[in-house]
Amino acid sequence: MQLLILGGTAQLGRALARAAVRAGNDVTCLARGRSGPVAQGAELVVGDRDQDAGLEAVADRTWDAVVELSSQPARVRRAVEALEAARWVYVSSVNVYASTAGPGDESDDVVEALVGQQWDAPEDYGAAKVACESLVRDGAGVDRTLVVRPGLIGGPEDETDRSGYWPHRMSNPVERRVLVPDALAQPVQLLDVRDLAAWLVCCLEQGVTGTFDAVGSPTTLGEVLAESAALATEVPEPVVVDATWLAEHDVSPWMGPRSLPLWLPQPDLLGLMQRSGEAARAAGLTTRPLRETLRATLADTRQRGNRPWSAGLEWTDERDLIRAARQR
Repeated sequence: MQLLILGGTAQLGRALARAAVRAGNDVTCLARGRSGPVAQGAELVVGDRDQDAGLEAVADRTWDAVVELSSQPARVRRAVEALEAARWVYVSSVNVYASTAGPGDESDDVVEALVGQQWDAPEDYGAAKVACESLVRDGAGVDRTLVVRPGLIGGPEDETDRSGYWPHRMSNPVERRVLVPDALAQPVQLLDVRDLAAWLVCCLEQGVTGTFDAVGSPTTLGEVLAESAALATEVPEPVVVDATWLAEHDVSPWMGPRSLPLWLPQPDLLGLMQRSGEAARAAGLTTRPLRETLRATLADTRQRGNRPWSAGLEWTDERDLIRAARQR
């Protein structure tokens, strides 16, 4: 299979290229090359898709399949118009759904598509993904298009550090303690990037079309913490604090600087972690045990060494917060 990945130098694109090469396919990645190297065995073609000529280097070939990862409608429009391919895969997001307050599946309503060709505000991300889905379906044809809506993606090479923070912190506690939110029953669906990539390759090889939510097995934040702690040489003491206390001390939820990753105190967003995923499993998606994902992520964070973290608490900040929490 002659496969073109529009992207391919960040976590999912690289994992997909790696899986496709391993399966015996010829893989080309079109990217600016700023996020890192492509997978071994894949070809990198450097191109800036924000420029009119950004696709010229790959537009003179006919592809068996194109995988589009962008969330910018302008880029997707150019790609669909310029490239010839037998099949298309568009990687969307569960953020497209209009309701995120409870469990759901692919039959749920989505938000209105973004009208413009580019988004900047975070609240427009879902609408932009809806617009991109429509561009691919309309341009390539529904019968030649696979739309995949992943939930939370984690595992090795997670640039967001959402899946890497807890195993890292449990193995590197602050004075043998770890600050954790009082939300152990909160639902979590963590999908290993390697499982998603392997499934996408199988879908391409089998000609699967349609729309699928791709999510991890249902679990809880408490299980993520417990499995992370199980990887530590010595299990640290959790210092449990509630959402009000965390907000008063300027600790953010979910991701980003000065945060507790995966913690999601907004009830109207918990549906993002409660997607059915039944259709994707019926189409062959399999997921590995949570501890295996966390173990591989911990190994990856250790291999990358000392570096700025994209999410979580700095050691000194967490130390001060733990001391404040214990003095209440």
